[in-house]
Order: sequence, then structure tokens, then C-alpha cells
Amino acid sequence: MTISDAGPPRRRLGSGLKLKLFAYALVAPVVLLILGLVAYPFFFAIWVSFTDMVIGSAGNFVGFKNFEYLAGTATFWAAIRNTIVIVLVSDALKLVIGLGLALLVHQNLPGRGLFRSFLMLPWAMPAFVAFLTWRVLYQPIGGGINLILNQTGLYTGTVDWLGTRNTAMASVIIASVWRGFPFWFISILAALQSVPKELYEAAIVDGANTWQRFWNVTIPSILPVIIVTTLLSSIWTANGFEHVWLLTAGGPSDATMVFPVLAYFGMQTQRIGEAAAVSVYMLPVLAILVLFATSLMMRREE
Repeated sequence: MTISDAGPPRRRLGSGLKLKLFAYALVAPVVLLILGLVAYPFFFAIWVSFTDMVIGSAGNFVGFKNFEYLAGTATFWAAIRNTIVIVLVSDALKLVIGLGLALLVHQNLPGRGLFRSFLMLPWAMPAFVAFLTWRVLYQPIGGGINLILNQTGLYTGTVDWLGTRNTAMASVIIASVWRGFPFWFISILAALQSVPKELYEAAIVDGANTWQRFWNVTIPSILPVIIVTTLLSSIWTANGFEHVWLLTAGGPSDATMVFPVLAYFGMQTQRIGEAAAVSVYMLPVLAILVLFATSLMMRREE
């Protein structure tokens, strides 16, 4: 009786172990892929930022010298200031434009499907083509914007939009907003379509006017989407390279210099350690934004 009872538990134990090994075998390729494509480059870049590595050299450990050198340059502080300005102003304008257009298209307007598709064109266009087109429009001679101003009589002179410190930042922001507002528009529109109509009907019964329904029903319902969109857009804009590089390359005189362009200049001069240090400087802020956005999205899924 004792011998016969000892068999089944051992078989269950062996079966459970095989099941776990099979599960680990299934997960192993994904883990190796993440380690090879994400973890290794990430930690290698951090290590490189503490070395004097140049192209063709393994580099020596120099501690925080790269970070101290960058903190002592005016270009680095210009990059901080410009990155903050571009992120804050661009996101504010994208929010206003995206929310306004989403509220408009959410109404029962004729041809709203065609209008909705048309609004997505800037986002569907390749960034390289979009920003080169804006560069042509901003040209002082033969550019479309100066031509429109001259033809309409609003301004008869010639403005070097990208070559003047007073106008370069605004020009970059306008092009960035044009390229990025469709993401806000489609995100907010999807949130608007998920708001229950019963909430609006109850608000009407309570005597709420249009503004009160917008402020007390619409905004609270779509606020989580706006927060997540703001975080994602901030991360993309702070890491954005094309809009600045193709329009101004960080000039004139660092007026539009941002972190990604500064890191690229480090790569161009073959100072890999300094270029990596620029990226590592951005890491704490971006990590907080990523963790916050991920946490909010997981809460929404729950």
C-alpha cells in the first residue's frame, strides 16, 4: 500500500518540473533578445560616458570629466534651455490644436470622415520630407512664407526665418507642431468617442450649459488620455532629432540647439565618450516620464 501511494506524487513532481523548464525555454529567446538589443546597449552607453573613448580607441575611464566638461560649456546649457522650451511650447500648442479639432470632428458634420483622414496627413508623411518642405517654405528668397506675406501686403520685406535668432526657435516649433498635432487629435478623438452619452443627458437634465458640460463631463472623462498623450509626446519631442537638424542644425549660434543634436555633434567629432555623456544627462528625466506614462497606461488597462 505504501509503495503504490509513492508513485503518483513523484510523477506529478517530474511533470511540474518539465512544465517549468518548457516555460523557461519559451521565454528564453525573448529574454535574450531584450538583453542583446536593449540592456547591453543601454549599460554600454552609460559605461562609455565615463571614458575618453574616440572612434578607433577603447578609451580609458575618466570618471565624471565628460559631465564636468559639458556642464562648463554654454552650448550644453543652451541645449537644456531650448529642449525645455520646445517640449513645453510644442505640447501646449499640440494640445490646443488637437483638442479643438477633435471636438470639431466629433460633431455630426458632413464629410467628417474625409476631414479626419486629411488631418492625419502630416503624421503620415515621412519626417524627412515634412521638415525639408518646411525648410523650403522658410527660405528667405523664394520661400513660400515670405511670398505669401509679400503678396498679401502683411510684410513687404524679407525674413530669414531659420537664420535669425529671434525667429529660428519659433520656426522650429511651428514645424514640429504641424508634424505632431495629429497624434493628439486622434488620441483625444478616440477618448471623446468613449464618453457615455448618458453623462451628457444627465448633465442636460440638471440644467448644465455647453461650457459646464465640457468642463465637468468632457474634460474629466478624457483627462487620463491627455496626461498619457502629454507624457508620450514630451518623450518623443525631447528625443526628436529631425525637426531641429533638418531645419537649423542647432543654429544660429545655438539658438535651437537641443540634446539629440548636441550628441550628434559629439559623434561627428568622434568623441564618443562626450556624446554618450550628453545622452546620459537626459536619462533621469526621460526615465521618470517613461515610468509615469507606463504606470498610467497599466492603470487604464486594469
